[in-house]
Formats: sequence, structure tokens, C-alpha cells
Amino acid sequence: MTEAIVESAPDGVPAEPALPKPSPFSVFRKRDFRLLWSAQLVSTVGTALTDLAAGILVFRLTGSALSVGLMFMATSIPTLFIGLIAGVFVDRYDRRKIMVIADLLRAAIVFSIPFVIGHDGKNIVYLYLAVAAVSSISQFFNPANDAVLPEVASDEELAAANSWIMISSFGSTSIGFALSGLLATAFDIQWAFWLDALTFLFSAGCLVFVRVGKIEAEGDTSIGVVIANLKEGVSTLVRTPLLRSLFLTGVPVYLSFGLWNVLLLPFAIDALHATEFEYGLQEGVTSVGFVVGSLLMARFAERFREGSWIVVSTIAMGIAGILYGISTSIVIAIALVTVSGFFNAPSSISRRVLMQRNTPRELRGRVFSAFAVARDVVFLVGISLAGLADVIDVRILIVGSSIVLILAGLWTAIMPGLGRPAAEWRRAMSALRGASAVPAAPLAVRLATLADFDRLAGHLPALDRLTPEQRRALVEASRVRDISAGATIVGEGEVGDAAYFILDGQAVAGTPDAEGGYRSLSSMTAGDFFGEIAALTGSRRTATVVAEEPTTVVEVPAATLRGLMAIPELGSLFLSKLTERLNRTNTADLPRFSGIDQASLRDLRTPRPSAEALPTTE
Repeated sequence: MTEAIVESAPDGVPAEPALPKPSPFSVFRKRDFRLLWSAQLVSTVGTALTDLAAGILVFRLTGSALSVGLMFMATSIPTLFIGLIAGVFVDRYDRRKIMVIADLLRAAIVFSIPFVIGHDGKNIVYLYLAVAAVSSISQFFNPANDAVLPEVASDEELAAANSWIMISSFGSTSIGFALSGLLATAFDIQWAFWLDALTFLFSAGCLVFVRVGKIEAEGDTSIGVVIANLKEGVSTLVRTPLLRSLFLTGVPVYLSFGLWNVLLLPFAIDALHATEFEYGLQEGVTSVGFVVGSLLMARFAERFREGSWIVVSTIAMGIAGILYGISTSIVIAIALVTVSGFFNAPSSISRRVLMQRNTPRELRGRVFSAFAVARDVVFLVGISLAGLADVIDVRILIVGSSIVLILAGLWTAIMPGLGRPAAEWRRAMSALRGASAVPAAPLAVRLATLADFDRLAGHLPALDRLTPEQRRALVEASRVRDISAGATIVGEGEVGDAAYFILDGQAVAGTPDAEGGYRSLSSMTAGDFFGEIAALTGSRRTATVVAEEPTTVVEVPAATLRGLMAIPELGSLFLSKLTERLNRTNTADLPRFSGIDQASLRDLRTPRPSAEALPTTE
């Protein structure tokens, strides 16, 4: 009989034995995730049927790439008018009910398409309208679905959960595309729409039994509230550095994807002389490649940072796209789009994980919708450029869009929060591992000034909500510390009664794992804060934070931080970050939180009837 090896904590108290990391399949043990996954798997088969069938039907009737592009535009334009508003409702009402109602409405619309347009296709305009209506309803479903996923999967399971969701989505897309091509060739294409309606009904049946927490909306959903909520969602996307980087680097990617999605059909049929079935097969194997890439991510996502996955996969997609554009055989083209689909998976999954991890729960609907609206605007631009295929060689357009992807990957490599050279990554790990060897003493400690407050407010705009009296009280209670590079600012397991806001410099946070390394590694720069869990709950520090370079921080005592909680914008910010960090703690670490005062947590989450002033000094 062997004994478990138990490491000792710094204070001599035996630590909990390290538990193995969760399996990529462990998330399937959760009933709610199984239901979400099954609903996604089946409904996406139907959606792919409708998407490809609609494109084929339009191309049959018009023979124009521009007309096919207009069909894709019909799926994207509703985002511009409905997307942002939909996000507000997703953040104010039961997300599960929103998804169920959306599925039922989409089933009814898709089922009616063959009856509305007629067998001769004279009423083809109604096909555009029906596709636009389904897309409009999807603006409510999609952000609700994305927002629910982090509630049914733990943080350590999130990358695997997103991988499996994408597998169900793109795996079923390959089936739907191939089936649609078969229906178009050998059967009446109207069956594609009827089968899609059945898949939506199945999805709704699964979602009825999903259990997720309800959103507690404050106040009535008035026009003023909707506008205020819209501003908050857009502001969060714009002012959060990592979210902003995700969108900016995604602009050229979505532009290229918009162009690609339209050009694949005329390229396959006109340039490669493929049949409609071969085109459907080409679309299908693209999804097969994505599924294989998603399986890779489910198993190895934690091996690299999400930003690194995005950089490598985007460049690889561009290279595969160039080779595809110069290919002359449909067989070779099918192989290349499979490779492209494979490399699309790491990029897409990493973007989803970063969005979910860095957006507060109560803002996910608005932020995801704002991101989707901006994304679809760019996508529409790419689609509109596809009309050039009627006058310019389609090969030139495909190669050009692929070059854009390569440039986008190179740009991502230098963007804040995403790109991080290997040398910098090794330096961060070295700083954490060597933290105990560097004294935690700061170079200097001084009283905070109003100038410090103004600098901090420049990085953290929510502080502008403080009154002059509150600003003065905050400044008088705070201290400014200059930390040398490599020094520990706070250590995991320490008892602390203050939080820290970064004025200048950069710090790295992590928790040790059983292999002598660190997990949950994250970098923080000016405007970021840490230590709020210990300050607000009275528990021990949950991570070690080390200065990667000379860093200046503002130390805010716990009592003052609680006073800041009275300001709604700051209270929401602190609580969302606290909740996010607690949720990112593995169950193996739960004993560490036994010291959390649950009554204090309940008090922090209880809305106050009115804003209270910060504590003042005598």
C-alpha cells in the first residue's frame, strides 16, 4: 500500500494532495452540458441544410455570385439592427427560456419556406426574408448560448467544453452540408428545410431541461434602461484591453472569411468544374477538419496560451488558403480546405474561451452581442467584395484573402494580451518560480496623492464616478508602493487586508501545480487590480503575484475597498472579477477557501438601497 505524497505549505501546514487535471471528457459527466451539446449537435445539422440549400437554390435560379452573396448578407444584416438590443434582453431575462422560444420560432419559419417560395421559385424574395428572420431570432439565441456555457462548465473545463461544442457544431455542419448536396442532387431540395425544422424542435426539447441560474434584472426594461445597458456593453468591449485586442485582430480575419464563404461555391463550380455534390462534400470536409482540430484543443488546449493558438492557426489558415487558390484539382482542393478547417479550430475556440473568461457574467449577453454586431459588419464588407468575382478572376480574390489572414496572424503576435513572445513567457514563469528568492519588500512606500488617483482613473474609468469627497478619502487611506522587478507583491496563502491597483509596470499571477510549475497564469498591466478576494472576504491569498518589471501599485485597505463597493459601477466590477477568479479555482483548491466568511459574501452581493460614501478620516 502506497501513501499519497503531501506537500507542505510555507507555514508548515500540510497542503491538500494534488488532484489530477480533469480529463477532456469530464465535462460530459454534467447533465446540463450533455443537453446543451446534444441540442447543438442536432440543430446545427439542420442549419447547415438550410444554409447550403438556400445558396444552391439561389445559384440555380440566378447563376450569379453576387446573388449568393446577397443570401449571405440576409443572414448578417439583422445583426446590425437587432444584435445589440438582443444582448440587453439576454442579460435581463431567463437565458434558457430565450433559447427555447428562439428554437420554436425558427422551426416554424424554416418549415414554411417551401410553401412560401413555391416549386418554381418565383417568390425567391421570400427566401431572403425567411433567412433574414431566422438570423434575427438567432441574435437572441447565440449570445444566450455562449453566456450559459461557463455556468455549466468549470474554468478548467472551459476550453474542453468549447472544443466539444465546436465539434458538435462543425461535425454536424459537415453532415448537413453533405446531406444538403445529396438532397439537391437526388431529391427535392425542400426536404432540407423540413428536416431543419425538426432539428430545431429537438433542440428546444433538450434545452427545456437545462438548469442554469437566472439573471436578476434591476428595474423595468424601459427605453432608457436599454440604452444605458447598450452603452455599458459596448464600453466594456472597448475599454477592456484583451477584448479590444480580440476584436481588432479579428477584423481582417472576418473580412477574409466573409469573402471566402461566398467565393467557395463559384470557385468549386466554375474554376474547378466540380458538381454540386462535390461542392457540398468540400464544405463538409472543411467541418471534418475543424472537428479534428477541436479534438486536438480538447486534449492539448492548456499546452499553450490562447493568444499563441490564435497566432499560429491564423497564419496556417492563410498558407492553406493560398495553396487552395492556386489548386487545379477538386481532390486537392478538398484536401486543402480540410487542412484550413483543422487550423480554424484553435483560433475560434481560443477566442471564445478568452471572451467568456474575461467578460463578467451579468454583461456577457451585451458584450457578446456587441462583438457579434461589429464582427458581422466586417463580415458583410467581405461578402460585398465577393461581387468582384463577376469581373475579377476568383483565384486572385481567394489568394488575396488568404494573404490577409497571414498578416492578421502576424499582427496578433504583437497585440496586448494576445501575442507574447516565447522569451517573455519564459521570463514570466521564471519570475513566479523564483519569487520566494526575492524579498517582498518594496523599494519605496509613500502616501497616495490626487495625481495618483487621476492616473489610476485614466486606466480605470469607473473611478470617475467618485465624488470629490470620496476621492479625497480614497487618497488619504491609500499607499503607493514601488516594487522592484522579480519581487513578490503578494504570496499565495498569505493573509491580506488590502487590494492592489497597478499604476505602472506589469505583474504576473499564478498558482502552483503539482509539477512545480504554475497554472492560471495571467499578466496584469496598468489599470488591473488584484488581492480583492482576500480584502473583501477575509480569506487567504489565492495566488502569487510577482512584478515582471519595476511596478508601481496603489495599496487600498479592505475597509476603503468596501466603501468603493457602494458605487454601483465599481461594485459590479469588483464582484464580477471576484466571482470570475473564484470560479477559476479548481475544486482541488476548495479547502483553501474554507476561511471565507460566507456571511460577508452574501453581504457583498446584497444591493444597497442607496450609494454610501467612502469612509472618511478624522
